Amino acid sequence: MKKVLIITYYWPPAGGPGVQRWLKFVKYLRAFDVEPVVYIPENPSYPIIDKSFEKEVPEGIKIIRKKIFEPYSLAGIFSKKDTETISSGIIQKEESQSALQKAMLYIRGNYFIPDARKFWINPSVKYLKEELDNGDYDAIITTGPPHSIHLIGLHLKNDLKINWIADFRDPWTQIGYHEKLKLTERSRKKHEELEKEVLNSADHIITTSYSTKNEFQSKTSRPVTIITNGFDSEYQITETESKRFKIAHIGSLLSGRNPESLWKAIQELLTENDEFRQSFQLKLAGKVSEEVLRSISAYGLEQYLENQGYVNHQKAIELQKDASVLLLIEIDSEETRGIIPGKLFEYMAANKPILAIGPENWDAERIISETGTGSVYCYGEIEDIKNHILELFEKFQGNEEMSSPSGVEQYHRKALTEKLANLIKNL
Repeated sequence: MKKVLIITYYWPPAGGPGVQRWLKFVKYLRAFDVEPVVYIPENPSYPIIDKSFEKEVPEGIKIIRKKIFEPYSLAGIFSKKDTETISSGIIQKEESQSALQKAMLYIRGNYFIPDARKFWINPSVKYLKEELDNGDYDAIITTGPPHSIHLIGLHLKNDLKINWIADFRDPWTQIGYHEKLKLTERSRKKHEELEKEVLNSADHIITTSYSTKNEFQSKTSRPVTIITNGFDSEYQITETESKRFKIAHIGSLLSGRNPESLWKAIQELLTENDEFRQSFQLKLAGKVSEEVLRSISAYGLEQYLENQGYVNHQKAIELQKDASVLLLIEIDSEETRGIIPGKLFEYMAANKPILAIGPENWDAERIISETGTGSVYCYGEIEDIKNHILELFEKFQGNEEMSSPSGVEQYHRKALTEKLANLIKNL
């Protein structure tokens, strides 16, 4: 049996999509003759807590903890709300930022490179050298963001010559929010240098999307493999019994993910179609920016909105299965084409039609198209979005199937873990 050390910042009781990827890999690795050991911070500052994930940690898994210094805990002295907002990824447009928010973003971008968890690097390297020397490990795996985790792997690789897999859940220098961190030219170059060093030192690189794979292949000759995120619930057909036509978004809706074309299309349908107006409900679950809520109100949708705030993972799955249509929204920019949200795969498992709005040539469109699980539109396509919603509503009224998915099982977490295990064995 192979033995691997997984170095990750996010682990239960952390909530959100970042924790799920490696929690699920750890859950299934033993089934493929790989024994995982997990290294995590002892005192992390997680922006979202979801204790329901703690029940999914497999029994008997060795978990190593080491204290971390968290600058976010100090920043919270000045503004806990701003700190939690920025650390959870909700960055307002520059014109809406307070002077304190601008200062915090500048400090975050230029004094904490690659990120605010950089102070965990040196203590972790020192601590893990002894663990690796005495533990008979076959490989280490780092997963980011935060990308400072990859620098732990880089040091261990250089010092111990151990096999190293670097898993990128998101891009590094091409990630969308980099432009909002007010980076100086010097800071930008430092990020690029660190990224290059990681990409050219790891034995194997994993990405979650096609665009990120292509980007990295242009920067390194190291092998790059796509292992997407996935779902872990049973794939089954579920019927909507409610009389309400519920369009739901489960997960964070950041300021940049504000599909005004969707709100406009719904507004027109509410005005033009009495039956739609009597049946429609908009459901949101997760952190939603004030800017998005203001837009919903401006288009007259507030009375149809049920905003539940953050819910635990089990409740999120229930809401997905209760919906009529599931919304998938991504920021409209070239940098986000390679982002495939983790919730896409759970949406697919819920067997409800996906209405996706995102950038042109979005990687998620390829998966949605290949599996027949929904339709994808660009931000400005108001009339097309409106017609599609109306078509789905008419099928809903007639109790017709609204989607015909196929090939979804390849995205089950166990199938994806088998792919990872084969990669580990072939190092």
